[in-house]
Amino acid sequence: MTKPVILVVDDDPQVRAAVRRDMRSRYDRDYMIVAAGSGEEGWATVSELKARGSELAMIVSDQRMPGMQGVELLTKAKEIYPLSRRVLLTAYADVEAAVRALNEARSDYYLYKPWHPPEERLYPVVDDLLDAWQGERPAEVTGLRVVGHQWSPRSHAVKDFFAANLIPYLWLDVDRDERAAEEMAAAFAGEADLPLVVFESGVIVRNPTVRELVDRLNLRVSASHDIYDIAIVGAGPAGLAAAVYGASEGLKTVLVDRHGPGGQASMSSRIENYLGFPTGVSGADLARRAMTQAERLGAEFVRPVEVNSMTLIGGLKVLHLEGDAEIFTKTVVVATGMTYREHTAAGISALTGAGVYYGAAATEAHACRGARVMVVGGGNAAGQAAMYLATLAKQVEVVVRREGLDLSMSRYLIDRINETPNIRVRPCTEIEAVEGEGRLERVVVRCASSDEVTTDEIDALFIFIGTRPHTDWLPEAVLRDAKGFVLTGRDSAMSEAFPRLWKEPREPLLLETTVPGIFAAGDVRAGAMNRVASAVGEGAMAVRLVHEYLALT
Repeated sequence: MTKPVILVVDDDPQVRAAVRRDMRSRYDRDYMIVAAGSGEEGWATVSELKARGSELAMIVSDQRMPGMQGVELLTKAKEIYPLSRRVLLTAYADVEAAVRALNEARSDYYLYKPWHPPEERLYPVVDDLLDAWQGERPAEVTGLRVVGHQWSPRSHAVKDFFAANLIPYLWLDVDRDERAAEEMAAAFAGEADLPLVVFESGVIVRNPTVRELVDRLNLRVSASHDIYDIAIVGAGPAGLAAAVYGASEGLKTVLVDRHGPGGQASMSSRIENYLGFPTGVSGADLARRAMTQAERLGAEFVRPVEVNSMTLIGGLKVLHLEGDAEIFTKTVVVATGMTYREHTAAGISALTGAGVYYGAAATEAHACRGARVMVVGGGNAAGQAAMYLATLAKQVEVVVRREGLDLSMSRYLIDRINETPNIRVRPCTEIEAVEGEGRLERVVVRCASSDEVTTDEIDALFIFIGTRPHTDWLPEAVLRDAKGFVLTGRDSAMSEAFPRLWKEPREPLLLETTVPGIFAAGDVRAGAMNRVASAVGEGAMAVRLVHEYLALT
C-alpha cells in the first residue's frame, strides 16, 4: 500500500531541503516526503496525487513565493483534500500572512522560520497534526467495517457506538456502495443480518448489540481495584480533566461513562474558542487526547457502563453499575453533564435514527452530501454542527425559537454562519411534526411571528435542544435545584433542606454537594458556565478539593 504523502513547498532551495531533511528523519517510515519548488508546482503535485488516488496527510508551504503564494495554495488544496493538515511556513514578522492562513485557508498551524531545534519547535506540532489526521482519515477496507442501511436505527446505533468510543471504522451503505454487497456475499449474510460488523481479524458479527461489540473489543467494563480514592462519573470535558489530574497526582482513579469519552463536546466538529488551539479542535480529537493522557497517567476507564445508583456506607460511596457490578470509592466527582430529552413533535420517536438524530452530526454528516438538512437549536453545539454540515450538504436550515442567535451562541459562530451562503437561520420557528416512510422525508414547521405553517423537504434533522441534567441516579441526600442541577458549595447551604442533610462542623467545599466527599463539576452543576474551558477548569478544581476532603477524614 502506498504511504500517505507529506508535501513540502518552498521556493528557497536551502529551506526546502532543510524541511524535507527534518521531515524525513522522523516520518520517513510511515509517510512519503515530497518537495516542490513553487506554489504552481505544489498545486500540480496535489492535483497529480488526487488523480492517482494517493492520500495527502499534510502540506507545509512557504508564504512568500513568486506567483502562487502559500495561502492561495493551501486554500486550493483544501478543496480536494479537506482532511489533510495545512501548515504555513512564514517569517516571524509576517503575522498578517499567518492570520490569513488561519481565516482564509483554514490552515491548521503556522510555523516560523527558523524552527530549530526541530525536536522542540517542529516535531511536537507535526506529531499532533498527523495524529489528528490519522484519527479522521477513512478506515482502510481491510480494517473494521460496518455494513448496513443508512436510514436504519440499528445501523446508526452501531456507528454511534464506534464514533463515541473513538474507534475508526469504514461505513458501507448497502444502497450506495458495491463493496457492501461483496462483504455480505463473503459473509453469506442477508437483510436480517444487518448491520453487519466485520472486524479486521475477519470475525463477523451479525446485527450486534452494543454489549456484543464491547465484548469483541475487550473494553473494560468492570473496575480492577477494591477501593478507589476518586471515582468520576461522566467522561465529558469535566470528567476527563478530573481523571487526568487525579491520576497525575497519585490518586487511585476510575472514570465511568455510559457511552464514551467526550460527552456532548465530542459531537462538536470544531471548537474554535478553546485556549491553545488557534484553528480550533474537534470535540472527538480533544476527547481522544484527554483520554490518552488520563490512561497514560494511570486512570482506569470503564465504559460503556451505566451507573444506576449510589449508596453510602459510612465514609465510602458505592456505585452500583448495570450488570450488578459495584465500585467502592472514598470520593465521587459527578460529571454526567446533560442528556437530550425526546422532542415532542409528532413522528420524532418513530424516525429517530432514520434521519432524525440527537446531536450525532459528526457520525451522520457524510450521508448528507448534497442533501438538505435542518439543525434545531441556537447554542454553540448547534452552530458548530451547522458549520460542519454546510461543508457537505446542499442547504442547512437552522431553526431557533428565539428571535435570533445572539443570546445563546458565541459571536465567532454567528459571524461564520452569516458568512456561509448555504446556511439559512429561521428565527421564531418550531418543529411541529416530521414525516416519512421508513426514513425522514419532510419536516412541518410553524413560524411564531406569522403563525404560518410550512412543510419542507428535509433529508436529515439534527436536534440540539431539550437538555436536562443526568442526575436521576444520585441519592436523595444530594440536593438539586428545581431543574435537577446539582447544588454545590454555598448554593447548597442556602437551601431550606441543607441543615437537615449537612451535619459536618465545616461548610461544604466549593464544588462539594450536600453529601461530604461527593463533588459536582461541569454542566451538571447548578450555575455552571456551559463552556468546555470552564468544565475542564472545574474538573481540575474538583481534584484539588478531593485532596482537601481526604486530608480532613
